[in-house]
Amino acid sequence: PKDEPDLWRSTIFFSEVLADFFRFSHDVKQRHRTELGDQNRVFASRGSNITLPCRLHRQHGMSFGSLGMRIKWTKLSADESLEEDVLVSMGFHKKSYGSFQGRVHLLEADDDDASLVLSDVSLDDVGKFHCEVIDGIDDVIHEVTLEVQGVVFPYSPRLGRYNLNFHDAEQACLDQDSVVASFDQLYEAWRSGMDWCNAGWLNDGSVQYPITKPRGPCGGANARAGLRNYGQREKSKSHYDVFCFTSGLKGRLYWLVQPNKLMFAEAVQACQDDGAEIANVAQMYAAWKLNGYDRCDSGWLADGSVRYPISRPRRNCSPTEAAVRFVGFPDKKQKLFGVYCFKGQQ
Repeated sequence: PKDEPDLWRSTIFFSEVLADFFRFSHDVKQRHRTELGDQNRVFASRGSNITLPCRLHRQHGMSFGSLGMRIKWTKLSADESLEEDVLVSMGFHKKSYGSFQGRVHLLEADDDDASLVLSDVSLDDVGKFHCEVIDGIDDVIHEVTLEVQGVVFPYSPRLGRYNLNFHDAEQACLDQDSVVASFDQLYEAWRSGMDWCNAGWLNDGSVQYPITKPRGPCGGANARAGLRNYGQREKSKSHYDVFCFTSGLKGRLYWLVQPNKLMFAEAVQACQDDGAEIANVAQMYAAWKLNGYDRCDSGWLADGSVRYPISRPRRNCSPTEAAVRFVGFPDKKQKLFGVYCFKGQQ
């Protein structure tokens, strides 16, 4: 095609520009490794659009304008050992990467603004972002932490406790429309009263569990309340439970009122007949924790487990604490339970 040489030259030019930027960016990192700029927390809801703030605070009055500013946004991995490229900008030349393609752009409210607009926020977006800005002799690195309102919940599969390696744990959470929780998320859950005596994976590869009421089998009765930490474990060979994190509901979880108890297959079909789907574990925890959902009836969930949510403890219904009560993974042909359904927003 006639325009192919121009396109090829543009591609080569931008690649060279990016290479120069990365070299320059590396030098900036060395100078600012221990002195990040403003550290902000931004809270978003799942599926929303959000702006991650970043500005160049000039030490000198001279400005080269937005065309001279170099901007690089990256996202840190859970253990902060790796950085994932999000967006790079040099004047008119801008490029986004990976899962962020088509979801990010710069706000550019003025010549010093490097804020990132992120659309359709997902659970995978949660974490720390770095914004590196260079304009002439002025440069800075900002750190922004993106958080999504949600709930942490423990999960173990039908096989029982301590049967998940790290990769199985990731899939188990994904199957429940959630992600493996971070240390910060588990810590906040503990501060809110979470007490759980089974160790579970976190997304940085560590294994921990939260204790608010110290007792013998859970780290010792004389130990202080807090997060019990087993440290980093071998991701393929070590087996534990997992702590998952999910956000608020985009829809409604409800108990399906019907006259008869159901086998699992009948429960799945009953929800479908009602224009819904059988609810998953994450949806029940979100409805219970974030919306105060309370129902003292044991019902099937999508993973084949039977549970019920109690936010108002009472006799015969979790009398000692608010909790999602776990009945077990019964034989799917047992006709002893109802079902919880979930209907998404239209």
